Amino acid sequence: MPDQTAESPDSVHQDTRPAVVAVPARNEAERIGACLTALRDQQRRPDAVILLLNNCTDDTEAIARALSPGLGFDLRIVSRDLPPGKANAGCARRDAMRLAADVAGPRGALLTTDADAVVPPGWVRRNLAALDRGADVVCGRAELDPAEAALIPPRLHADDALEGRLIGLLDDLAWLLDPEPHDPPPRHASASGASLAVSAAAYHRVDGIPAIQAGEDRAFVAALWRMDARVRHDPGITVTVSGRIEGRAPGGMADAIRRRMERQDEFTDDQAEPAAAAFLRYSLRAAARRAWTARRLDLVLADDLEIPAGVLAEALHRPFFGSAWTALERASPRLTRRRVRFGDLRQEVAQAEAIVRRLAATPQPALAGSLAAD
Repeated sequence: MPDQTAESPDSVHQDTRPAVVAVPARNEAERIGACLTALRDQQRRPDAVILLLNNCTDDTEAIARALSPGLGFDLRIVSRDLPPGKANAGCARRDAMRLAADVAGPRGALLTTDADAVVPPGWVRRNLAALDRGADVVCGRAELDPAEAALIPPRLHADDALEGRLIGLLDDLAWLLDPEPHDPPPRHASASGASLAVSAAAYHRVDGIPAIQAGEDRAFVAALWRMDARVRHDPGITVTVSGRIEGRAPGGMADAIRRRMERQDEFTDDQAEPAAAAFLRYSLRAAARRAWTARRLDLVLADDLEIPAGVLAEALHRPFFGSAWTALERASPRLTRRRVRFGDLRQEVAQAEAIVRRLAATPQPALAGSLAAD
């Protein structure tokens, strides 16, 4: 894990806003102690931690209450017996974050992590620094516990590394073709509930975490992006999570690990797509951003998207570019997402590498990025 104790001079911040951490938990007696102890050992401790117990039947609550007096922050334990349709990680995180928002107030910062995660000592401080530098939401990365990762077959690590390589290259394409200045390299492409921070103001703009069974973290960040929130993917914020194969959240990481141990998935993560498709997507996104900024109907762009001019005009009149682009992605047959098969992964990585090399060698004014247009 990278050292997170050092900061550059531009990351010095006014460490004054209330910081409240939301932690959903379900039967985490073996791990909740390490999670809470890591929050106790922060260089900047949270003002409060909301521990929401989702249908727990073990000693998670008793262990947390025993630790509470020595934690140095206000630990608020809330036990919920959620009905079958809501007894999942997504709804539990939504409830935990809603309670955290009530405690933090309108000026506060809301952070969330998982009950099986261990955050590094600079986690709270670094997230607050990113928010104070102008981010609305900060995405950290999750890495598997090394001891548990060693129990996973090497072929799964190899698959994961190759899949991550392609996703990273596609993110490089996004930066080269349509850069967002608030999220410069180095960065990553994850949006994990194991490490998210958001200003209270931004949180309330999208009515909090979506009430869905799984994938609530990505959906939350996507909703903020659609409202032109400044999303920062900070590569220096890394938390350690469990590499277990018997998880607590259906559809989560443990399910994916167990499934892939039995048989390789046919398709990679849905963040991945063929390199040529990503090149087209971000080139058109750059053109759409220029048209939206200028409020100018670009008939060539309508042709390129293969949509009626009226559909483009409606999108360009939306108040947020993120919302406009989402509408255009849905309307354009050229932007229908295609998944990448694991069998094609190496070929797609090679093609993405070639495209990135070519773009990186291209003089900046010739790129289709939005900075020159602005």
